[in-house]
Amino acid sequence: MTQDIMTTEMRDARYVMHPLTDARANLQSGSLIIDRGEGIHVYDLAGNRYIEAMAGLWSVGLGFSETRLIEAATRQMERLPYYHPFTQKGHGPMVDLAERLVTMAPVPMSKAFFTNSGSEANDTVIKMLWYRANALGQTCRKKIISRHRAYHGITVAAGSLTGIPANHTGFDLPLPGFLHLTTPHYRRFAQPGESEEDFATRLATELEELILREGPDTIAAFFGEPVMGAGGVIVPPRTYWEKIQAVLARYEILLVADEVICGFGRTGRMFGCETYDIRPDVMVLSKQLSSSYLPISAILLNGKLFEPIADQTHAIGTFGHGFTGGGHPVAAAVAIETLRIIEERDLVAHAAAIGERMQQRLATLADHPLVDEIRGVGLMAAVELTPSRAADPASWPVGALGRRAALHLQQHGVIARSVGDALTFCPPMIIDGAGIDAIVTALRTALDLCLKEMAP
Repeated sequence: MTQDIMTTEMRDARYVMHPLTDARANLQSGSLIIDRGEGIHVYDLAGNRYIEAMAGLWSVGLGFSETRLIEAATRQMERLPYYHPFTQKGHGPMVDLAERLVTMAPVPMSKAFFTNSGSEANDTVIKMLWYRANALGQTCRKKIISRHRAYHGITVAAGSLTGIPANHTGFDLPLPGFLHLTTPHYRRFAQPGESEEDFATRLATELEELILREGPDTIAAFFGEPVMGAGGVIVPPRTYWEKIQAVLARYEILLVADEVICGFGRTGRMFGCETYDIRPDVMVLSKQLSSSYLPISAILLNGKLFEPIADQTHAIGTFGHGFTGGGHPVAAAVAIETLRIIEERDLVAHAAAIGERMQQRLATLADHPLVDEIRGVGLMAAVELTPSRAADPASWPVGALGRRAALHLQQHGVIARSVGDALTFCPPMIIDGAGIDAIVTALRTALDLCLKEMAP
């Protein structure tokens, strides 16, 4: 290791506090420092190459070296490097992006509101829902329904929507008024002999019973990811969304589709809502919107949400909410170019085709002794592992095998992510068959090494 590499890693451990990281462990061992990226690959400071099989954070859909995005950012920097949307001001890139997103939405939408991240967007939607309830005189309609294992962000409000214990513990979350239902994971939570459709019916009944118990006039909205991403790529059981939407419609409860991970081709359709015939009142977009080259997120809201808010802002004189960087012209210009590239290169169809190959190749691991379940849709998947073949399974607490397998995988040139004992995969949409094959080959090697370590 060169002195420069050592210096950077030491400075990282000394000065940087990392998200979703054991801070003490980072002080002891430091982080993998990524130096550059090209296509589906990233390189560390020593020049080691890795397939980024998580597209960063489910997000770098166009890979790490798309020159058109760099050029779009440069052009906009030279013309207007910054402006804001406050107090009836705006700029061309924001208007162009808003028009494009509203018109491409799979259901009628009225307006786009811009923020900088999925967390900020979901936090903003919560505030909009509360604002709308007050505007309509429904001052009790403030409760929000989400699901266990859901991930909707990490602000105080969005973190309360999230249903992952690690994002709550130590933070005094969730806040009151945030309600969580059963994770729609058929293999994990179905009762003996229960079909997928019966499981979906039971979860819809659970939703209705919660609504009646809390009082329909107290529930503002239901938030859901079409496919639950950070919770472990949980694919909904058959008829789930059909039945959930029927319950929500019965009690006039708004539906918010969190498309932060699923949007822009990840499920093999432009939006996850199209894959599962979801008709939301609100769509939350981010990540692949700009291929994460710059931070940007968007809220698409329909007339049911917008019109009462507009009336209330007129009565008050303002909508007292916004972010300095919301609708940033450079980020908006990059997002517009990202959407052009996705369309011109037909990357949604490519993601569907190459995603089918990924699902088929991962399925060849189903007979591995450490594999419990393989699940996914489009170009996102999870391989759930089990330590049952270990000489002493109790010595492998939940998450230990997933972390060990992810480490072996990284040492063999593939970066994935462990969620408990599941390894999740969400590679850039530009990946080809050779890239998919390389991921699966490395994964088999990693699993074999884990099995060897667990032997008596």
